[in-house]
Amino acid sequence: MNARELSKYNVGENLDQLMNLDPRGYGVCRILYPAARKAMCSSLCMKTAETLHAILSQDKRPKSEKAPVYIMTGFVLKEHECPETDGITGALLLARALVVAYDVTPVFVIPKKCVSAITAAAPHLGLHAYADVEKAKSVSLSLAYMTISEDVQEAAAETEAILEMPKPAALFCTESAGANAKGVYHNAVGADITSLEAKSDALFNALKKEGVPTFAVGDLGNEMGMGLIKRHVEKYIPNGKEIIAATSADYLVTATVSDWGVYAVIAALAYLNGKIEIMHDEQMEEAVLRACCLSGMVDMTGSLLPAIDGFSVDIEKQIVALMRSTVEYAIAYPQNKWFDGVLEKGFYGKY
Repeated sequence: MNARELSKYNVGENLDQLMNLDPRGYGVCRILYPAARKAMCSSLCMKTAETLHAILSQDKRPKSEKAPVYIMTGFVLKEHECPETDGITGALLLARALVVAYDVTPVFVIPKKCVSAITAAAPHLGLHAYADVEKAKSVSLSLAYMTISEDVQEAAAETEAILEMPKPAALFCTESAGANAKGVYHNAVGADITSLEAKSDALFNALKKEGVPTFAVGDLGNEMGMGLIKRHVEKYIPNGKEIIAATSADYLVTATVSDWGVYAVIAALAYLNGKIEIMHDEQMEEAVLRACCLSGMVDMTGSLLPAIDGFSVDIEKQIVALMRSTVEYAIAYPQNKWFDGVLEKGFYGKY
């Protein structure tokens, strides 16, 4: 391990800890994290960011020729039959980060009910939103979106059409409802919500089979990609045997709130690129979250006030500020003789 590797290691550890802060104190994040850590063998957010960076940074072609990155999100809640703010907020901010860092086209794959949030929030990211993927690829500062229906037959036709398009460079899922092995979707308390959710699992599995790297972020077990830690969720999470998603991602991030996991990945991308502007600030966090709420997205409590998983916009801004400051300091701090002195003592040789 050298000074750069020591810095990167500790940035990853810092961000993993921040995304797993547990203000509610009910402990699920600390149940999920060890299993995901064992599967990834290192910091979850840094491993994910390093892999994305390796995929996207090597493509030097013009934007119009680059393969897009698919972003799958959208979890519809039972009571009001509206998508929740967790997932869509982080996905939008990830889209911006990918544009800033790699000049790539993010393409959302979402339930129809999430389209209004995409179009409402995009201007707050400085991005244009198009329903036409080729149009978005051909112009600067743009994202695109495609929809998947909650109807099985319609979703099958939409999936087939998407699979006829050129393959994406990667598929990133966050807080995207995932069906269990029987094809049933469940909410956090184990209620059947199959009729409400986009049937995106077939697309996930087909793209993975075609060799597209798959990334997933979740905070319970019923999200797309969480099948990677299936046995752990079944053993330790309430209703785990019923709710666990069958889909298994190549790279998994678990967090207290899925959006916090995405923010940690964004922060890690900023660190790897040495550009803090890749990470959004507190003002953009609030603007995007408010835009999502005004377009009909709800907090998990059902409230239309700006919050994510019960955490107010103020807490969301504090998490963003801590992550951003952590990375900003690490980018600026010289990797000098103090790093060498620490390394010489041998403690970090075991990592």
